[in-house]
This record gives sequence, structure tokens and C-alpha cells, in this order.
Amino acid sequence: MIDQYGRTIDYLRLSVTDLCNYRCQYCMPADGVEKGPHGAVLSVEEYGEIARAAVKLGVQKIRLTGGEPLVRRGILDICRTLRAIPELKELCLTTNGSLLPELAQPLRDAGVDRLNISLDTLRTERFREITRRGDLEDAFAGIRAAEDAGFQNLKLDTVLMGGVNDDEIEDFLNLTKEHPWEVRFIELMPMGPCAAWPKERFLPVTEILNRFPALEEIEPNGVARRYRLPGAMGTVGLITPMSHEFCGACRRIRVTADGKLKGCLHSREEISLRGLHGRELEDAILRGILQKPKGHHLTEHASDTPRTMNEIGG
Repeated sequence: MIDQYGRTIDYLRLSVTDLCNYRCQYCMPADGVEKGPHGAVLSVEEYGEIARAAVKLGVQKIRLTGGEPLVRRGILDICRTLRAIPELKELCLTTNGSLLPELAQPLRDAGVDRLNISLDTLRTERFREITRRGDLEDAFAGIRAAEDAGFQNLKLDTVLMGGVNDDEIEDFLNLTKEHPWEVRFIELMPMGPCAAWPKERFLPVTEILNRFPALEEIEPNGVARRYRLPGAMGTVGLITPMSHEFCGACRRIRVTADGKLKGCLHSREEISLRGLHGRELEDAILRGILQKPKGHHLTEHASDTPRTMNEIGG
């Protein structure tokens, strides 16, 4: 699938729920979101049909997101359904890690290839403050469970927030010295609850290179520019949606839990895929590809999407 700007689209992010067991300040309202009526979100069968159509059109990688995907009833059935698509090369999942002690091995057995685990602080009280209810030890128990289940090349995703967790950069870098993980720093984006936050919160992750010049650049991976500390087991990734737009190389589309195709995280435009089948479904996906914008406008104003991050899937 080639969009109107010549970008090859081969990566689909599927949100399986907008619910979460955390209430991260930059992602969700403090009171969370109301659970919708039965049938408000896509069924296992609908996810399978959409995924098969997307793979037929050229998608090679699917990432399951939320909210928190592991609170979704039937998440293992969704994983097994997608893994059964012969042409799908990679099935990934992003999680806060808190439910991995029970689900890491079943996810592995269901065919998930790789995990990203969100981790915005290494300090217990700050973790509870950012997530409004989480426990740091649960996150690390999830990381251990993922490794015990055989997941390799774990990625820890850290949203960098000036004045909130930027004093922990060195602590995160030190994790890579003793663990084969990739710690990825992601720039905060002005959308949802944080759209009106003070500009000091929006720190460019390139500031990390200024503070830690010992980082040595290595080969990139997707949208992440990657680095390594001398002698470290793991790596460091910098993801710069704000300071260095990667829109020109974007190869992803998104489907929300209620079945709307979004060509861009920050776009208002959505195409409903529910109730579509066969060629009609494929045509709708292709139409969404052609509507994919050239780039976002986050350096000029807040995100155009009326949805919060948990409603889209990051």
C-alpha cells in the first residue's frame, strides 16, 4: 500500500480497548472512561476480518494497543486469531506490564512475538503519582515474567516530561548497562489531558544527547534513533515526534477499538470499518491510506484529534 506521498504502509496498530487499570496523567482523564455497552468495541471476529484484509493489502506488522490491552476480555483469542494469518510477519503488543505475571506466558503461547512495556519512572511514589493508582513493583514483576516467558529484545517506553521525570534520565540509561533492554524515550505530545500543560513539560529528547555525550549512535530501528553506552548490554532509543518529525517516513495506520480507521494519530479524519466485508472493507482501508496526511502540526498547535490517547492506541 502506497499513500499519496509515496510512503509504504505496512504497519497496523489495533486498539482493543480504551479501558485501562491505570490513569496516567498524560493519557487518561483522572476518573477514567465509562465502560461502553456490549458490542461498543470490535469483536474477536471483527478484528480478525480487519487484520486479514489489511495483511492482504500489504500490512506485515500488527501491534495491539489500548488503553491497556491486557484488560480486554478475549485478548488471547484476538492474539491467536491474528497469529493464524499466514502472511503476518510480526505480532507485537504494548502494555503497562502490570498483568504480565499472569499473562506473559499465555501471550507467548498465543503467538505474540514482542512486547513494549510502558515505564515512565523508576521511583515508587512518582510512579503512583503519574499513573494515579499503579505500583512500580508490578511493572518490574511484569518485566521479569516477560523474560521468563521467553520474550527477548524488550522495549521499555518512557514518555519524557520536563520537570516530572527528566531527573531520572541517567537512572534509565543505567538500566541498559546490565540488561539487554532498549529504553526508549518518547517526546510528550500536546493532546488530550496534556494539551494545555506548560511548555516546559515538552522537552525534546535530543536533550539527552546534550546531557550524556557518551552515548554512541548505532543503526536506527523504525522511528527510533538508537544509541548505546560503551560496554552496555542494552540500547537507548530516541523517538522525536515533536522536535524532529518522522512523518515523512511514517508507515502506520491505526484502527480504534470502536472500529474507526485513522491514517494519523493526530488527524480528525476517521473511516468506520464496522459492517464492511470483503472488497468493500479493503476499499475502505485503501481510502484511509489515501487520506493519510503528509504530517501533523504539533509544533503550531495541539493535536487535531478530539480523542484522548487511550481512545486511539498511541
